Amino acid sequence: MPDLAPDTIAPDTLARVTELLRRHPLIDGHNDLLWEARQQSGYDFDQLDLSHRLGSTQTDLPRLRAGGVGAQFWSVWVPSTLPDDVAVVQTLEQIDACHQMVARYGDHLGFARTADELEAVFASGRIASLMGAEGGHSIGCSLAALRMLHVLGVRYLTLTHNDNVPWADSATDEPVCGGLSAFGVEVVHEMNRIGMLVDLSHVSADTMRDALAVSEVPVMFSHSSARVVCDMTRNVPDDVLTTLGEKGGVCMVTFVPDFVSPAAGQWRKEASVAALEAGVTPTDHIAFDQFAATYRKKHTKPTATIDQVVAHIEHVREVAGVDHVGIGGDYDGTEDLPIGLEDVSGYPRLFVALADRGWSYQDLTKLAGGNILRVMRDAETGARDLQATRGPSLATYAALDLATRPDELGPSNS
Repeated sequence: MPDLAPDTIAPDTLARVTELLRRHPLIDGHNDLLWEARQQSGYDFDQLDLSHRLGSTQTDLPRLRAGGVGAQFWSVWVPSTLPDDVAVVQTLEQIDACHQMVARYGDHLGFARTADELEAVFASGRIASLMGAEGGHSIGCSLAALRMLHVLGVRYLTLTHNDNVPWADSATDEPVCGGLSAFGVEVVHEMNRIGMLVDLSHVSADTMRDALAVSEVPVMFSHSSARVVCDMTRNVPDDVLTTLGEKGGVCMVTFVPDFVSPAAGQWRKEASVAALEAGVTPTDHIAFDQFAATYRKKHTKPTATIDQVVAHIEHVREVAGVDHVGIGGDYDGTEDLPIGLEDVSGYPRLFVALADRGWSYQDLTKLAGGNILRVMRDAETGARDLQATRGPSLATYAALDLATRPDELGPSNS
C-alpha cells in the first residue's frame, strides 16, 4: 500500500472519497470529547472553544468538518471505579454537557435521537449528535435509571467498561458472572424494549455471547477491533463476529493502537504487569494512563498504522460480512493514535486506503454509516413491537441476582 501522507494521496481518489462523505453520513461510534471537556475546563466552552482548532484535544469543529464526519456518538463515560450513586450523577453531568455543547454550536451540531433525525440533521449541513453511555455502572443497577438515560437521549449503553458490573463481566476483569447474570439478561431485554442499542465493546467474550443469544434485536460494538488480528481481550473473537453477522449487528472498528497493533498490544500487556507491581490497577483508566505516561519514558511504545486499521476492517468484513462493519475511532479516549489518524480530520485517509484496495462506493457507504443506520432502525422497529406486548420491567438486581447469590453483599463496581 502506498504512503498515505496528505501530499501523496491521489487527488482523484480523495475527491471521490470527499464526495462520498458529502452525500452519505460518516457515523463514528465513539468519541470521548466530553470527558476531556470536563477535565480541561469543567465544561466551560468559552475556555475550550470547539469552534477553533485546539491543541489540547483530538476533536474540534474545524477538524470534524475536515474529516467529513456526518454524525457522532458522543460518549458520556465516567470512571467505572465510582460508587453507583456518584457514577449516575456524573453520567447526568456528562449528558447535560452534551446538550449544552450541541445547543452552543447549533450552527454546526444538531441533536438526534433516531435514524431519521440523524439523516435530517445531516441533510441540514450539520453534524448529527447522539449519546452513548459507556458502562453499566452508569445506571446503578436500576432499570428505572436506564429508562431515564434513554429519555434524556442516550441511545446505547456499553454493558461494562474496564471493570465488571454486578450483572455482567468485563473483558479486562476477572470473570464473576460467567457472562450475563439473570439481571443482566433483564437489562438487555429492557434495552430492547425501549430502543436503546446494546453495546458489547469492553465486555468479556462470554458476555458478548450471552447478549447475542438473548437480545431480541441486533446489537453493536461501538469501538472494538478483531481479536484474530490483535490478540487482546478487548477485541472480538471470530465466533462472535460470525454470530454478529448472522444476527444483523455491527462492529465499529476502533483506532486505539493497543487494540490495533500487536506490538502496541504487547506493550500494554507489559505495562499492565509493571503497573500491578507498582500498586496501580490496570483497569483503572485514569490511574493506568498516569502510570503509562511515566512507564513509556523508558519503554518506547510502538506506533500503529492505517494499514493495521485496514486489516481489522477487512477482517470484520470477511468474517461478519460487509453489512456488519463500521467505524468507532475513540478519539479523545486515548493518547496515541495511528499514523495518519492522529485526530478527527484523518478519516478520508482511511477511506482512500480502502478505495485503493478495491472497496466499492456502495461498500464504503455501508462502512461509513449505512450499517449502523440499519441497526438503529432495526432497534427502533423492535422497540415499537415489544412495547405493544410488554410494559416497563420492574425487576431488581436484588430479586434476580442476590436471591440466587446470597454470598454477594450487594451492588458494587469495584
